[in-house]
Formats: sequence, structure tokens, C-alpha cells
Amino acid sequence: MTFKEHILEGIPDVLPQQKDYESSINHAPKRKDILTSEETKLALRNALRYFDKKHHSELLPEFKNELDTYGRIYMYRLRPDYKMYARPIEEYPAKSKQAAAIMLMIQNNLDYAVAQHPHELITYGGNGGVFSNWAQYRLTMKYLAEMSDEQTLVMYSGHPMGLFPSHKNAPRVVVTNGMMIPNYSKPDDWEKFNALGVTQYGQMTAGSYMYIGPQGIVHGTTITVLNAFRKIKKGPKGNLFVTSGLGGMSGAQPKAGSIAGCITVCAEVNPKITQVRLDQGWIDEKITDLEELVFRVNKAKKNNETVSIAYLGNIVDVWEKFDEANIHIDIGSDQTSLHNPWAGGYYPVDISFEDANDMMADNPKLFKEKVQETLRRHTAAINKHTAKGTYFFDYGNAFLLEASRAGADIMAKNGIDFKYPSYVQDIMGPMCFDYGFGPFRWVCASGKAEDLAKTDAIACYILETIKKNSPKEIQQQMADNIQWIKGAQENKLVVGSQARILYADAEGRMKIAQAFNDAIKRGEIETVILGRDHHDVSGTDSPYRETSNIYDGSKFTADMAIHNVIGDSFRGATWVSIHNGGGVGWGEVINGGFGMVLDGTIEASKRLKSMLFWDVNNGIARRSWARNSGAEFAIKRAMEVEPNLKVTLPNKVDDSLLDSL
Repeated sequence: MTFKEHILEGIPDVLPQQKDYESSINHAPKRKDILTSEETKLALRNALRYFDKKHHSELLPEFKNELDTYGRIYMYRLRPDYKMYARPIEEYPAKSKQAAAIMLMIQNNLDYAVAQHPHELITYGGNGGVFSNWAQYRLTMKYLAEMSDEQTLVMYSGHPMGLFPSHKNAPRVVVTNGMMIPNYSKPDDWEKFNALGVTQYGQMTAGSYMYIGPQGIVHGTTITVLNAFRKIKKGPKGNLFVTSGLGGMSGAQPKAGSIAGCITVCAEVNPKITQVRLDQGWIDEKITDLEELVFRVNKAKKNNETVSIAYLGNIVDVWEKFDEANIHIDIGSDQTSLHNPWAGGYYPVDISFEDANDMMADNPKLFKEKVQETLRRHTAAINKHTAKGTYFFDYGNAFLLEASRAGADIMAKNGIDFKYPSYVQDIMGPMCFDYGFGPFRWVCASGKAEDLAKTDAIACYILETIKKNSPKEIQQQMADNIQWIKGAQENKLVVGSQARILYADAEGRMKIAQAFNDAIKRGEIETVILGRDHHDVSGTDSPYRETSNIYDGSKFTADMAIHNVIGDSFRGATWVSIHNGGGVGWGEVINGGFGMVLDGTIEASKRLKSMLFWDVNNGIARRSWARNSGAEFAIKRAMEVEPNLKVTLPNKVDDSLLDSL
């Protein structure tokens, strides 16, 4: 069968042969055994409903074995034989070009070079799934191949509910992931309902098909590292950044450190993924011995090097050893997947990687105790360094939150706040999000590197033109992103699809997108797919990350994310998504995203202007109402540009009036 025939086949009438478990592939850890005997039967009944009744007796023992062995039913047998990657858009069997673009993005998220656990359909973060099983993938791709521009595909947490009549200006796909009743958003609820096959954790961009490999987080981390060094009034050169985690978000941190120009030490416990990141060039060196690490860091400091070093081992050992060896850490953070602490997101110290994986599944109570012991020890080591001048920030992975829940010495004297800021509170919120700057991204659907180079040049020209007349308040943001886009090619950031990211405000996004659409119309480049990270100005309500610098008491509300995705859907998005979870954990955040296809038409031009303006300014308006000064500046400026924008502004209260109470 050809690739197109495989797609159109969907769930095959004749079952494919069972597949061997490939140990060379990075697999998801076994999930905990959480279902009762009756719930196990329900999970099996739920899985079998994808198949004709004639296959049930053959599949039942196989699916039961998967559930017993891995804690989930992945339907490995249905994993396609063809290579998984983002093909040029013309290679997809589709009646709708918009649908073909979505198929391209789905396959990119499952590309072995992109996905963390490709056979389990997990893109990143340890549990960020595109689908829960391979039947869902096959059925979704078939629906996309068959749909017209008068239909919309409805996705329920990985399950394709079906094609429904709509119209050409409606989204082609509407995605929800993990949208639980609030009282059912605890970690064990995810374990149970995911095992039942009725919900999934879409992370941020995995379940919305918009992950573009580590480049997205590399850019955000680069901006964060640059601004962290600015906060401590140091240049990156020859100074040290210590962090951890190479798996869930690839080698983003060491790569960003190298682009920023510092020395980066990033610890990782998984030997397989550490070697992958070394082979991919996301880290420069791998060290397995602490004494050797101390020697190497001292040498790098002495020579003012820019180098990224992976330490194969636990990050706690690094913090403790550097304290003992009196190595000064300039900035520190953590990017283990602590939104998922009990299922492979964070590993206990003094236990081997293999033994920890066994304990996680076989003795989850003890595993949780060991993780929390490690968090207390981790925090104690960080506290020693910050007492000596280290600037530590939470990088939005729920480190502070889980450390506090573990009883670590992480709380401020008032007993309410954390000792250390979230990077959004200190850096990204006031410096970027409040001014409307966030992660705008695009994918060249042709798959051609030359198209990406042309879009880079277009984006750079647009940013340089805008910067000439930009107010002083956003000059630094503009300069950082111009520097980024100029170095994008030489930094070899592409993994998977021909994609790019930069931080831009509404003006930048609209003008860059319009320039792309014009270039497509002239035949200079082919179709472009627009998107963004959910980690943005408007898309996400997350009190410990994206909205952590909102202080009017509303940071625990999720109105903004819901309004964002609703507004995007009727302003021209090709697909929209809304998720529970992502970044900081299940039940801790609501986040939404979109995708938009540019095809050079007048209709695409109208859609991009309408949707991108709303997508950014919705969040600026909310931040302005919270009395964030940068957002007040930005929304007033936006109202001057667009006469149809009228936003409620806050009236300030004199503090002395309240102090008299």
C-alpha cells in the first residue's frame, strides 16, 4: 500500500501483525496500577469499541496484557509501518488544504526526532499526548483526509468524535484535552481516566499538534537567560547557569545557554536521552563523574568559555557538590517535568534510574516519599547557593509548588509566597507578556529549507522596520528577537518540520503574517502554517506560571483562556484547542492554542488581521485590568491604533486611603 492508501484505510478491516517492543526507542514509564477489576473491564470495553466485533476475541488478551504491563492500552499493533514525519503538504491525501496542514502537524508531533515517547504517542513532558492510542491516530487521519471545507472535526481528548457540517470560515478542527469537572482534576484522576481511555493530558502544544521540537522552548529560555543575567547585572560570558532535565523538553536549556553565551550545566538521569541530545548537538559534552564536572566547570570559568555540559546523574548531587567545591552558580533553575512528579517527571536521588522506574510502578507510595525527600534536599542545596548570591527562579515546571507540598524550606517569611520568583513574575511577565510579546511561530508546509530561509529574511526585515518607530519601552524586546532571527540558521534549530519561532507583539505578528501571505500570493514561498506556544500573553491561565504576575486576585480564574479560544474560533483560526493541564500540571492550568493556514488568498489576509489582533490584545486587556503598568501602556497604544478597540481601564486607588482603614 502507498502512504496515501494507508491514511485512507483508517482502522484496517484485517488486523496487522503484532509488533515487537523496540527497546531502542525511548518509552514512557509504566503507569501505576490504579483501576479496580470492574474499571479494568471498562477500559478494555472502551478500547475494543474501535474495532469490528470479529476482532474482539483476538485483541482482548493483547490489550489486557498492555494494560497490565504498561498501565495503558496503546494498541501497539496498529502503529503504522510508514515513517512518521512532516511530509510536504502535497503528499497528504486531502480534499481540504487546511486539513492536510493539520495532518502534517500531527505527524510532526509524532516524528521520532521530535517526540519524547513516539510509540506511546507522547510528544513531550512525560505525558503530553497527541492521542491515547493508535486507533485514534488512524481514525483521525482518515477523517482529515475525507473532510471538506464545509465540515469540522471534533476531537474529545484524543478521540475523533466525528465530522460535523459547518462552513468554510469555521475551524476545521476543534480540540479539547482533559477538560474535567473541577473536582476531578487531581493527579490520580488523570491516572484513572487516562487508563480508562476517556481523557488525556495534551500538555500545551502536543495535544494541539503545534509542537515544533525544542526550538520553541529554546527561544523562550534564551530570552529568559539573557534577562536573568541582566537582572543580576552580569554578562553571560564565563558565568554559570545550572539546571536539570534533558528529556521532556529536549536539550532546550543547554542550547539556549550556548546561544546566550554562558556556561550551562544540565543534569539528566536518563542515559538514553542524554546520549540522544549529545548526538543531536543540543549539548556539547557529557560528563558522568562529579569530580570531573567540578574540574571542567572551573576550567570553563577560567577561560570564559561558552559551553553546555550534561551531567548524567541527579541534579541534587550537582547542587550539593558545587556547594562543597565552592563553585559559584550565577543563575539557577530546574526543568524536570514536575507537573508529573509521580510518573517519571522527577527522579529521587541515590536510587538508580532503573530501580526508580520499577519503584514508580510497583511501590508508588514509597516512590512518592523518595521524591518528596529529594525535593527537600534539592531545596536545601539551592538555599545554600542563594545565600551566597545565586539568582534562582522557577522555570514554570511546578518546582516551587511541589517542593512546598513536600514540606521543603521554600516559603517566604509571610508563609504565603515562595522564597523564589517564577520566571514569569520576574522576567517574562513584566518584560514580555504585559507588552504583548509572546511566542509566535510558523511552519513552512512545503518542507523546503529554502522557504524557511526566505521567511526568516521576511520576518527580520519586518521587525527591523517596526523597531525604527517603536517606543523605548519595547526596544529591548525588538532587539533581542532581531538578534535571534539573524542567528536562527547558524544555530541549527530545526528538528522535524521547517519551523521557526520568535517573540512578537500583535503588530509584529500581523505584519509578518501579512508579508508571508503576500509572498505566497507572488509564488515566492509555498503554504505557511501559523501558530504559537500556549505559553503566551492570552492563551493560558496558570497562577504559578503565565499569570503569576497578576496580583488583583484573579490569577486563579480561567476566563481569559476560554475567551481566547472562543474568540479565535470565530475570527478565522484553522483549528483551535483548549486543555486542562500543561506545563505546571493537571488541574493547575487551563491553556488554549490555535493553528492558521496562510495560502496567499484575500480571505487568509482578513482572517490573520482579525484573529491575531484579538489573540494578543485579549490578554493585554486582562493584564491591564489587573493594573500591570506595562499592559496599561500596551493596551492604550493598541486603542490608538484600532478605533474599534475600547477596553475598560482601571482607576487607581490611593494607597494612603486604604492604609487608614
